[in-house]
Amino acid sequence: MKIDTLPRFNLAQFPTPIQYLDALTQKYKGPAIYMKRDDLTSLGMGGNKTRKLEYLIGEALTQKKDTLITAGGIQSNHCRLTASAARKAGLDCHLVLNGEPRECPNGNLLLDKIFGAKIHYCDRPDRDKKLFQVAEDLTSSGKHPFVIPVGGSNSIGSVGYVTAMREITEQLDELKIKPNVIVFATSSGGTQAGLTLGAKISGFRGDVMGISIDQLKTGSDPFPPVLTEIANSTAERIGSGIRMTDADFSLNCDYLGAGYAKPGDLEFNAIRDLAQYEGILLGPVYTARAMGGFLDLIQKGHFTKDHTVLFWHTGGTPELFAWADQCRDFFG
Repeated sequence: MKIDTLPRFNLAQFPTPIQYLDALTQKYKGPAIYMKRDDLTSLGMGGNKTRKLEYLIGEALTQKKDTLITAGGIQSNHCRLTASAARKAGLDCHLVLNGEPRECPNGNLLLDKIFGAKIHYCDRPDRDKKLFQVAEDLTSSGKHPFVIPVGGSNSIGSVGYVTAMREITEQLDELKIKPNVIVFATSSGGTQAGLTLGAKISGFRGDVMGISIDQLKTGSDPFPPVLTEIANSTAERIGSGIRMTDADFSLNCDYLGAGYAKPGDLEFNAIRDLAQYEGILLGPVYTARAMGGFLDLIQKGHFTKDHTVLFWHTGGTPELFAWADQCRDFFG
């Protein structure tokens, strides 16, 4: 494979730590719970998108681009980290955010502004069109933009989680831990595609289970084929002969709640438990929904004391400040 020869721009120090959550394990009287702390990547208040951005920016620099453009929600963790990474790499950054300008920006939106990103607001149905319109306008003005898809989820970004799986396999061997399952939040698909492909490459024998925070696995545009497409194009990019099918992906879609970026009791209970039992913060949109779903699965007997589970914390804690009113109502 040629994974080590692909363009890569260093953005953080790896490996991120693995921690045993003793108090949470005792509270739920279920499996041994470990956590992979990708919220502790050193760039821009941390998060999993850093791993993807190392390869995306590496490619952008190889192509001699001078501006990054990407899109997301008004509180997008991916956009915040793209803005931060652009500054570290000496690039300009434009963000297309679905939402309205805020009189007093907070959370990730505030950080986007601090990092100096140029923000373009739009309605959600117009986001993709707006993204490429911004790229065309920049090109017409003499700039050389590099468009990054939502979440950094393509064959370039997903390489970051193939290498992450190699990283964690080595850590687990050193710690003599054998998880039955790795659990994480999944949305745009790049993280899950990379982890699942990486598990096959590294020989990890446990389940790699994504808890969907906004995608269904049935319907006119089912989610598993998206995962399969990203994983197989990633395999081609790194020179692996492995090919994935929809059946290779473990996806739980039972915890979509009220919809994307609409946290409720499930999420706020998970935030409370991790904060008050482990001193760890979760983001209300991604990691709290995935953790809430995981804890519910323990209570339903899906995981037992005989299991060992590793929860992959993918970051997102700056979002908490954008939900201050809901946190106040929940926590008093």
